[in-house]
Amino acid sequence: MGLFDQILNAIDDPNQAASPGQMSGIFNTVQQVSNSYGADPSSVQSAMSIVGNYVRSALQQKQATQGPDQAEAFVNQYSGSSPNPQAVNALFGASQVQQIVQAVSQRTGLNAGMIQQMLPILVPLVLNFLHTGSHTQSGRGSNPVLSAFLDADRDGDVDISDAMSLAARHFMR
Repeated sequence: MGLFDQILNAIDDPNQAASPGQMSGIFNTVQQVSNSYGADPSSVQSAMSIVGNYVRSALQQKQATQGPDQAEAFVNQYSGSSPNPQAVNALFGASQVQQIVQAVSQRTGLNAGMIQQMLPILVPLVLNFLHTGSHTQSGRGSNPVLSAFLDADRDGDVDISDAMSLAARHFMR
């Protein structure tokens, strides 16, 4: 089952944190970031997708070294729609941040300084997107959205941008 399907299932499951309002909040924040920086929304969405790939790698490493519960705890702690430099610092080292900024700049054409300023909002947004699968009551099982995102063994083609595009079409009718 793909990431988008997991998100839809999470929205339909009252025991999971996902809601249409949460999804709308994520999309509205992407739009606000676009407006604040005078950037095209599709460029910001692409930036979020690229950042999402780095988040996936970092969370996979966290899961491999500290266990799945720690990866899920990280998502729960740092997800949100407000800027949070601590989320960036807790997930990436300074040299990796520069690598991310450069990759996003090269692929989107956005200014590197702008991307550096966007990272503290993009990382929590990616984590918020993953948080949709969290259970509303503790001890109820693992987060299926996070599991689908981290499970590169199935098809290796989980992309935040694709899932967001599908979700936007579904929820912003």
